[in-house]
Amino acid sequence: MSTALPQRTGVVGARVRRHEDDRLLRGLGRFADDVDRLGQVHVRFVRSTAARAEITGIDTSAARAVPGVVAVVTGHDLADLPPIPIRLPRGDEPDGCLQRVLPTDEVRYVGEPVAAVVAEDPYTAEDAAELVVVQHRELPVVVDASHAAPVSTLDVGYGDVDAAFAAAAHVVEIDVEIGRHAAVPLEPRGLVAEHSEADGTLQVWGATKVPVFNRDVLARMLGMPAERVRLHAVDAGGGFGARGEFYPEDLLVPWLARRLRRPVKWTEDRAESLVALNHSRQQRHRVAAAFDADARLLALRDHVVHDNGAYLRTHGLLVPELTVGMLPGPYRVPAYRARLDVVLTNKTPCGTYRAPGRYEGTFAREHLFDVAADRIGVDRAELRRRNLLRADEIPHVRPLRALGTDVVLDAGDYPALLETALERTRGWREEVARLRARGHHAGYGFAVFLEKSGLGPHETADVIVERSGRVRVHSGGTSLGQGIETVLAQIAAERLGVDHTRVDVVNGDTELQPHGLGSWASRSTVLAGNAVDLAATAVLDRARAVAARLLGAPPDLLDHDGDGFAVGDRRVGLAELAAACAPGSPHLTAGEEPGLRARRVFEVDHMTYPYGVHVALVDVDPGTGRVAVPRYLVAYEVGRAINPALVEGQLVGGVTQGLGGAVYERFHYDAQGQPQATTFLDYLVPTAAEAPGLVDVVVTEDAPSPDNPLGTKGAGEGGITAVGAAVANAVRDALGLTGDVGRLPLSPSRVHGLFQHGMGGTACG
Repeated sequence: MSTALPQRTGVVGARVRRHEDDRLLRGLGRFADDVDRLGQVHVRFVRSTAARAEITGIDTSAARAVPGVVAVVTGHDLADLPPIPIRLPRGDEPDGCLQRVLPTDEVRYVGEPVAAVVAEDPYTAEDAAELVVVQHRELPVVVDASHAAPVSTLDVGYGDVDAAFAAAAHVVEIDVEIGRHAAVPLEPRGLVAEHSEADGTLQVWGATKVPVFNRDVLARMLGMPAERVRLHAVDAGGGFGARGEFYPEDLLVPWLARRLRRPVKWTEDRAESLVALNHSRQQRHRVAAAFDADARLLALRDHVVHDNGAYLRTHGLLVPELTVGMLPGPYRVPAYRARLDVVLTNKTPCGTYRAPGRYEGTFAREHLFDVAADRIGVDRAELRRRNLLRADEIPHVRPLRALGTDVVLDAGDYPALLETALERTRGWREEVARLRARGHHAGYGFAVFLEKSGLGPHETADVIVERSGRVRVHSGGTSLGQGIETVLAQIAAERLGVDHTRVDVVNGDTELQPHGLGSWASRSTVLAGNAVDLAATAVLDRARAVAARLLGAPPDLLDHDGDGFAVGDRRVGLAELAAACAPGSPHLTAGEEPGLRARRVFEVDHMTYPYGVHVALVDVDPGTGRVAVPRYLVAYEVGRAINPALVEGQLVGGVTQGLGGAVYERFHYDAQGQPQATTFLDYLVPTAAEAPGLVDVVVTEDAPSPDNPLGTKGAGEGGITAVGAAVANAVRDALGLTGDVGRLPLSPSRVHGLFQHGMGGTACG
């Protein structure tokens, strides 16, 4: 491992401008749809209009007869291909639950691709696709997860839960649901694939998140050597966990390019995206807590039903595992038991979406604690104070697993951050009182949460100094709009002593960096950042050795002076040192590898655990059911902020995104499994008008992680994790409910019904 970062240039911790913005704001970004290859054709997918049906035939004759149509393929053309594999298998995934590239006998959800039409232009492809007739016999549909047997059950826990509940002075139980919603990134998916007959290589543009994994799956399914497949880096209009997994289209587009010997392009439209991209969240929790007479937690238990849609996609059982593995949060939980039933239904398959499992679990736990505090007769904040792990109890080893790693809460002071958040929002309670005095139904709610970040097992980075003195970084991370180019440039610049604007970062190119594991699970800064630091340190050590030869002085007598080394009044810079490392240079020793560069791998065997507090002030109109959020606060411990502005931006953006699932966004289906939200007229994404009027952010760096040299913890998901919990608790406070809110989202009809019932009972919506 490298030593701690020297505070030389001060670029780490500085609010430098994002490197990405120069090209993006000038319209010079390169997204998947911007890629065009000579002689390309376009593909349009025919998707199932039935939620579940036996395929009795597919008539493609009319589509094939359309001028300009190049090919039409169905599942029988790809019947020899295996199902799409799981990226992070647990080993206990049930058989028969994986999705095939195209089905041959049965469709299981509306939107499942059943055929592909390729034409000379996208308009012909779309028109011809409408002529494909899928003949089918409808089969019984499962829409409600409570009406289906689980395909997998996860049981986790520790301690004597039954004894704790039997001895408890107070037992509180609620039954709550989290509605099905999704990432809906600004840019839908897109792919361009080109196969070269000359050298047998395949190039793909448009993959995001985990390009090396996708390359390996693609190569294996196509029977190609992985080194012959190159996935190119492109810009991405958001990812949030949904974009970048290996979907059927990720195989079909390259498969068609090889078969047709022409480049093939596909750009997803929004209607496709709303039924084809992974959904997420849909869970039901029957969660209970046992307390002693002093409101100290004795045990926690939960029974979760997780509706995963029609298939297990590449995320496998990851979301269910995270839900139950992290549900205890930052609390002292002497005994815990959770049972999670994974159910398949005839709906779009579910996958990961920003803070998967934690958004759901945090809502269930924090809402339970608010209800419990009121029933026990203790202040809601005081109940948390008595049960949060103290700083002297950290690190805390919890006998649970999350993402296949042991849960070791590495560093933190949870009660202190709670007090910071409560103190910062002290005036909000007075504002609530003033609003209520004017007849408003205003409420104050908060939620404490635990996050995870920095999932291993490793990440790789190259740092290369060019003869011009510029520095290149080839990272295994991927750029999804989170600012990774800027952060990695800052880390390399700090270590090397150069200006950060002289560092160029390339992410997600499988040829330049063939060993990367991608950007997901808030791992980019922790894993890729530390890999860059290790590589930059190795480059610096090499540069020092070469400088010693040029200056004729022992290496330990050299001063690292800005972007070079000096002894006395003599100095050499990195550009001169890079030139001295060129092939044939007299300054290289016999057998020494040319080039001022290094590749390093950062390895870790468990995650870091950032944490935070969300506070919401809401103003509810019981007549219309509208929930306005004039004020919101996120207090978040990040360990070390490489760029505080980017951390704050991630948190603020996450709040608005989380508000969608808390109040507006919901995919619902009729009894036949037909989706009822297929456009943005029905699927309500919050706009600037619905976003909180003010989002206050407190970023602390009081608990750097001891498990990586930079001390960093991830920031990508902390802004969304507790939004559902904080808003639900604030609405409950505003309406004066004695029970729970029942389920998210808190749509206008639901809020109106809760107000009418007054006691948190069953409400419409």
